[in-house]
Amino acid sequence: MTNSTSTTASTTGGAGLRAGRREWTAFVVLLLPLLLVSMDVSVLYFALPSISRELDPSATQQLWIIDVYAFALAGLLITMGSLGDRIGRRKLLMFGAAAFGIASVTAAYATSAEMLIASRALLGIGGATLMPSTMGLVRNMFRDDKQRGQAIGIWSGAMAGGVALGSVMSGIMLEHLWWGSVFLINVPAMVLLLILTPLLVPEFKDPAPGRFDLLSVPLSMGAVLPVVYGLKEFAADGFSLKSAVCVAVGLVLGTVFVRRQLTRRDAMISRELFRPGRGFGAAISLNTIAAFAMMGSAYFTTQYLQSVLDMSTMRAALWSVAPSLAIGATAPAATAVAQKVNRAYVIAAGFALGAAGYALLTLAGTDSLWTVLAGAAVIGMGIVTVMALVSDMAMASAPAEKAGSAASLLETGQEFGGALGMAVLGSIGTAVYRSDMPASAPAAARETLGAAVAGADRALAGIAQEAFVHGMQYAAVGGTLILVIAAVLAAGMLRGPAAAAKAAARAQGAEGEVAPARVAEPAM
Repeated sequence: MTNSTSTTASTTGGAGLRAGRREWTAFVVLLLPLLLVSMDVSVLYFALPSISRELDPSATQQLWIIDVYAFALAGLLITMGSLGDRIGRRKLLMFGAAAFGIASVTAAYATSAEMLIASRALLGIGGATLMPSTMGLVRNMFRDDKQRGQAIGIWSGAMAGGVALGSVMSGIMLEHLWWGSVFLINVPAMVLLLILTPLLVPEFKDPAPGRFDLLSVPLSMGAVLPVVYGLKEFAADGFSLKSAVCVAVGLVLGTVFVRRQLTRRDAMISRELFRPGRGFGAAISLNTIAAFAMMGSAYFTTQYLQSVLDMSTMRAALWSVAPSLAIGATAPAATAVAQKVNRAYVIAAGFALGAAGYALLTLAGTDSLWTVLAGAAVIGMGIVTVMALVSDMAMASAPAEKAGSAASLLETGQEFGGALGMAVLGSIGTAVYRSDMPASAPAAARETLGAAVAGADRALAGIAQEAFVHGMQYAAVGGTLILVIAAVLAAGMLRGPAAAAKAAARAQGAEGEVAPARVAEPAM
């Protein structure tokens, strides 16, 4: 049996020691769960009609089938990141892979809507263990600044591409197989992960984590879930008392959670992460803005392809892959540039590039496929640049023993940002759409473009498509302004922390700081 102590020098300390073939092979293995978790966000887009015919879910159950995965994922990220630091990131990764595989099988063969909802919730729990574990392990395995930046760049590109790939894969599989097949694709990958992880991935954990704070688990979930749910409701239906109460409850519980973290010695979130000069808080904030921009644009471009250009779902999904090809290659290129230029300026340039993409969307009409695709590609290239670099900066500045917690906070910020982007930019577009629609139009057509296009009145459908594009243009103006402001903030806020994060990472490596956090375990 191979013993995990036989790793290359990169895991035994030393900032100048580079990862070898073993680490890069392990990294490829870690990309498996990342791709599958991101794919599962969109994998049901095509399968829902078939599921509806066979399981006959109610309208509320349909919503939960789609949303419960993301809710479970968002609500448990902080908890699982902290848990991985305590029990070992590899151990948590394997637990999550087993749970993800089991949940995939039960979802594939679900015999009722309730069973499918429960399975999707378990998939979300498994995903919450996989996401921070993978990034935390990347932080531990790659001690060299350049190599770590390259790895996180690839990681960010794979995550962005997985969402687009999920909808296309599900569409292709549903052409030939039954709806449960979109879940079974996870199983071989998870089996492979369970076999290869003990052989290739070393174990890391905090050598002195303190007692696990159980009360912070429901508090963290109570802080995240109501806010994400309220923002999603706001994006779907506009302002309502229900959405406002949800957000307010989440903010109150979030305040209680933060106060608890500030006063406990064994807090779930280490205060050391936010030490002045590290730039960790700034990185999380900018990552949240980046997710805001990414999801805000996706809200419009997917509807544009299907309801304005009248594409089938499958054709729209295939066209949406085109921008992903450019986006996937951008993150590694950006990390290479950031090795030579102060990353604060590269991050600012990423935001500026995203702003240019939104500016392209302001030029779109009702027959502007290439303009919309170009805008989506430019936005994605800019935002993935930002996400890759701020993620690397945050992970470099975090102590290695807290890498899981650091990763979970980054990913939780992305969940908040995505929900906020859909809510804010979506509400701008919806407000313009409703004001442009004639008062004589049916109530359903005045509410959504989908209802207007589905009706028999072709003239009304044309008016609705014009109104939607007008709303998209106004939302794009808002997105442009927000990203221009973010570019200015990034250039000003990150110049010092970017240099400090690199110096801190080198200092930690020189002290051999990873060695005590690493736990040698025999391979299984």
